[in-house]
Amino acid sequence: MPDVVVIGCGISGAATAWELAKAGRSVTLVDQYGPASMASGWTLAGVRQSGRHPAELPLAMEAVKIWQGLDEALEASTGYTQKGNLRIGLTPEDLPALQVIAKEGQAAGLFVEVLSDAQAVRDIAPALSPAIAGATWCPTDGHADPDATVNAYVSAARQLGVETLFGEAVLSLETRNGRICGVRTASRSIPAGGVVLATGIGGNDLLAPFGCALPVDVRNVTVVRTRPLPPLLSQVLSVASACNSDAACAGRQQLDGAFRFTSGIKVWDGLMREERGRPIVAPTVGSLLETLQSFGDIVPAVRDAEIDAYWCGLVDQTPDALPVLDHVPGVEGLVMARGFSGHGFCLGPLTGKIMAALVQGEVSAVDISAFAFSRFSAPAASSSAPVTLHG
Repeated sequence: MPDVVVIGCGISGAATAWELAKAGRSVTLVDQYGPASMASGWTLAGVRQSGRHPAELPLAMEAVKIWQGLDEALEASTGYTQKGNLRIGLTPEDLPALQVIAKEGQAAGLFVEVLSDAQAVRDIAPALSPAIAGATWCPTDGHADPDATVNAYVSAARQLGVETLFGEAVLSLETRNGRICGVRTASRSIPAGGVVLATGIGGNDLLAPFGCALPVDVRNVTVVRTRPLPPLLSQVLSVASACNSDAACAGRQQLDGAFRFTSGIKVWDGLMREERGRPIVAPTVGSLLETLQSFGDIVPAVRDAEIDAYWCGLVDQTPDALPVLDHVPGVEGLVMARGFSGHGFCLGPLTGKIMAALVQGEVSAVDISAFAFSRFSAPAASSSAPVTLHG
């Protein structure tokens, strides 16, 4: 009998399993597909502090401290690099929003500055088009390899005795006298004293018998990966224009030279299929064309690249675009990390620490009061907040 079952092997679940194993707990890590098979593998994989909600910014800053030593801690490469983030303003009308991002970051002790003309931005990133108005610049932001990171956590967790069950969906949670006592899959029942839900867009079906659900609106983003190009860009870019929502995009150049870039957040048609045991969400032709155009307008050299792959990633958007990091009400021993609204990858190493503490009955070392489940019981929960670009 494991002490804890962790459901979901994205970065949050894998990090939680590793943190629990380090604390001496026996852990079973379960995923319907496998490591990084959904959001954590689909993501742009930005490790971004700038441009976050003020409540989430301190968590991102704390997470970056962990990222800086993560390769050594996991004894594996995550592909993490800390070369900065540029949030692009396309027109002068976009600059006031950039000023707000800089002021909020500075208030939290983060270095963020506004570059108020195209040349100042291109001094940092010469590959960018001159047809921009400015950008925020945060040099301590960065990016990582999503698959390498999650697999590094899984490997390190296994070395500490974590059992992994992949290709096996959890069908129900089992309770006794109001306390979690295990989970059931199609092939087995797994007793456990605690359960962590790190299930992304899924999980409400497991919560339904307890009369609670996380309000999430599933959205998608189109992602394109090119074949490698010579080194052109070391920063992560994002664009959110006040005048042209179709221009929203984000991207970076991977360490192998390939570009990975995305659209803004779109409405999802609900279609998903499986191929070789992995979930596949395909973009529409229109969304793919729009993504190619918008990012090509910012980084013109990408137009000469060959396309290697493209896909859609799904986003578990909450009404306020912030996650839940909390106990599930009414079910002792059940905790949840969901609703990251497309920007949970950076937080993953810290999320693991938070979940490990909560499921063991400890107090989180960082303030997570803004991420309580109970906030959605208020009437304001029915309104939706705008979502910052993912990553």
